[in-house]
Amino acid sequence: MQNENSKMNITFLGTGTSTGVPVVACNCDVCTSDDARDKRYRTSLMITRGSSNIIIDCGPDFRIQMLKHKVEDIDAVLFTHAHRDHIAGLDDIRAFNYILHKSIDIYGSQLTLDAIKEQFPYIFIPGRYVGAPQLNLHPITETPFSIGTFSFTPIQVMHQDMKVFGYRVGDFTYITDANHISPAELDKIRGSKVVVINALRNSRHVSHFSLSEALEILEELKPEKAYLTHISHFLGKYDAVEEKLPSWVHLAYDGLHIEI
Repeated sequence: MQNENSKMNITFLGTGTSTGVPVVACNCDVCTSDDARDKRYRTSLMITRGSSNIIIDCGPDFRIQMLKHKVEDIDAVLFTHAHRDHIAGLDDIRAFNYILHKSIDIYGSQLTLDAIKEQFPYIFIPGRYVGAPQLNLHPITETPFSIGTFSFTPIQVMHQDMKVFGYRVGDFTYITDANHISPAELDKIRGSKVVVINALRNSRHVSHFSLSEALEILEELKPEKAYLTHISHFLGKYDAVEEKLPSWVHLAYDGLHIEI
């Protein structure tokens, strides 16, 4: 039987920003790169222990991500926030309902769940459409919570003026869509062996960390390893950026698997 001390497998289902990479109609060096590591679906992550799979965010590429990785079952979806690039694939949960004959648990702040209800009204109206996804909604706060053998600690970060949840599970912390993390929330991350954090581009952005800002935070936290995600084509080609990073920091890419 698996327990909360068993190793986890982390799969980066998507590592791109809201436009994905390549960007439609763009002919820049990154968007025309032949390197598969420069092709990025919208940001999403899967945490696996034994036969249990937890998804963090299901954006517009969710269906193809599930097919590409041959995912046949999921236990729950955790949402960081309700921007479309993180929730737009919610309707594709229907397939798991049909095939597995079960509802899927989804977790998020009350604000996030309320936004999901507003953006997908046909799922929640009384006498709902028979083909709508079957979901169990679980509002969460900053209080730690458990899903099966997984124990999660929400990390509240700021996405400009929007509160967004990152998540720590064991020695792994995942942060996306942030441009500020308070000292108290940073303290929740300290001691993580692996930290994933967003780094949109080289120049500053109003609601996302730049590469230099992300590296400053990682230097303070000093995890054993770190990975950058939620990447735009403005950051540069994988090889060119990777060679400039500290030895313990790497660009994440779609399909990357790590074990912790």
